[in-house]
Amino acid sequence: MPTQPDASQFNGDLPNYKNCPKLIVGQKALVTGANSGIGRAVAIGLARAGADVIVNYVTNEPAAREVVAAIEGEGAKGLAIKADVSREAEVQGMFEQALAAFGTIDILVPNAGLQRDAALTEMSLEQWNTVIGINLTGQFLCIREAVKEFLRRGVRKDVSVAAGKIICMSSVHEVIPWAGHVNYATSKGGIQMMMKSLAQELAPHRIRVNAIGPGAIRTPINTDAWTTPEAYADLMKLVPYRRIGEPEDIAQVAVFLASDMADYISGVTLFVDGGMTCYPGFATGG
Repeated sequence: MPTQPDASQFNGDLPNYKNCPKLIVGQKALVTGANSGIGRAVAIGLARAGADVIVNYVTNEPAAREVVAAIEGEGAKGLAIKADVSREAEVQGMFEQALAAFGTIDILVPNAGLQRDAALTEMSLEQWNTVIGINLTGQFLCIREAVKEFLRRGVRKDVSVAAGKIICMSSVHEVIPWAGHVNYATSKGGIQMMMKSLAQELAPHRIRVNAIGPGAIRTPINTDAWTTPEAYADLMKLVPYRRIGEPEDIAQVAVFLASDMADYISGVTLFVDGGMTCYPGFATGG
């Protein structure tokens, strides 16, 4: 067998993320938690592919407005709306503002999420409830409001053959256990079953529900895992493809799932993880 390459030789060897076809022209999207990290990249990627985009945020309004400016720089319309996705009234208010501004919504990416890590015996109920409330309940609340609009409006045949597209943001930890992060892993496992159940329920209405499962992505939520050469090398032991993912890697997949190219895909999590879910610890025979 060939020797294992040094991961550092691939660092920076990336695709052209801006080479994105206009697959969703004329559509309207809402991305939660879109003022940083994966959400930011997805919002800009959808705009680059032709959609107008609502940028949801709960803190750091200047960052959200920077994302709106980037969206407008792609020739699309953008609007920042503040709302805590774990609060029902705020989610409902966000959708009222979005529909008033854009007329409708075709694509929802419920991306907002966070971690509150602790060992089980040290984890507080507040830590548990915060993660479940934002990561899982927040997606449920946003999906419910989006589906109401999809059902009211039906298929907009001039822009898509589907009545609506929902792209849940999950994680490799919907299938990979994660000791010390039971609230986070539970929220992502819940997203998987929520997504599949809703895909089954909503398919007859031409509403597609899928998820993206990111692996190790270079975002502010996990800077300790990639900011030093030692940490990066250790992380690469979990990634057969030997590079960290970029937020734009997730954005490209979101554009595909939102487009009619993915029209016969529903109820699926697409893992974007460089092979992390291949359990690389078993590459040498276990």
